Amino acid sequence: MHSIRLFVIVFTVTASVAAATSAAAQPATLLAQGVTGATGSTVGPDGALYVAQGALGRVSRVDPVTGAVTTFASGLPPALLGLGGAMDIEFIGWNAYVLVTLVGTDLDPVNGKTVGLYRIDSPTLATPIADIGAFAIANPPQIPFDIDVRSGLQFAMARYRNGFLITDGHLNRIYRVTLNGGATEITEFQAFGNIVPTGLAIQGSQVFVAEAGPIPHVPADGKIVRLHPETGSAIEIAAGAPLLVDVEFGRGQRLFALSQGVFGGGPPASPALPNTGSLVAANANGTFTTITSGLNLPTSLEFIGNTAFVVTLTGDVVKIELGAQPF
Repeated sequence: MHSIRLFVIVFTVTASVAAATSAAAQPATLLAQGVTGATGSTVGPDGALYVAQGALGRVSRVDPVTGAVTTFASGLPPALLGLGGAMDIEFIGWNAYVLVTLVGTDLDPVNGKTVGLYRIDSPTLATPIADIGAFAIANPPQIPFDIDVRSGLQFAMARYRNGFLITDGHLNRIYRVTLNGGATEITEFQAFGNIVPTGLAIQGSQVFVAEAGPIPHVPADGKIVRLHPETGSAIEIAAGAPLLVDVEFGRGQRLFALSQGVFGGGPPASPALPNTGSLVAANANGTFTTITSGLNLPTSLEFIGNTAFVVTLTGDVVKIELGAQPF
């Protein structure tokens, strides 16, 4: 993200989704409320939704049938800037790992904490196991663009082989964190120009990345790309939806993405206009079809069967029943 406007990424977008075609509207229904400051999410080994809440330094469990919300883990570093703290969560077996960002000593020398990967050891204890912030500071990007936070803005994580891939929407790269027993190794998996990588989806050895694009987040820059496993080049799969914040495989292994909404102007970190986010599906011809519009500041997308679950920054979890719709 260019300049200090990196902080806008979770809150704002620009332009409209007019470039995407529309299917018969699939309504979103409210499943749960009160998941304050929600960002990333995952489906746990028990089939429930787990949602990272950066402002509160915790992870909540959301029952996908009843919508009941319970605290799964607390004690994570809370956000220092309104944005940041616990950003995303993943499981390996029954072991949970949380991505924490924008809490480092480069932002707050007195109260700063480890930026990176935390392991959940108990409902109230989270242990940092990979200091991605320190790695980022020691290994700054070689591609020139403005950097405001040297420890980066780690945005999303996904299981990959014996560890995780993690996007950095400010330093424009993907890290690989490898778990070697009690030790971890951090490496740079892929570096980009100023394309703002956000969500991740993994299928076998293939890595799919959502790109928000730089300010002003025009729809043409909102893309899903597949990383070539040998050359590292990014192969465009679909484009045309502004500020994509997540990508996931849905029913029939079709790729879906989450567009956050339309930028309403104002200073950095100003919110998107209410109720302008969209769930879109990637088409074979490289375009998107809009499945559901009117989403309010969506941040994360998961699928359980034929149902899409969308987490919003306002603390809601909504579900969209896709059924057998052809789109």
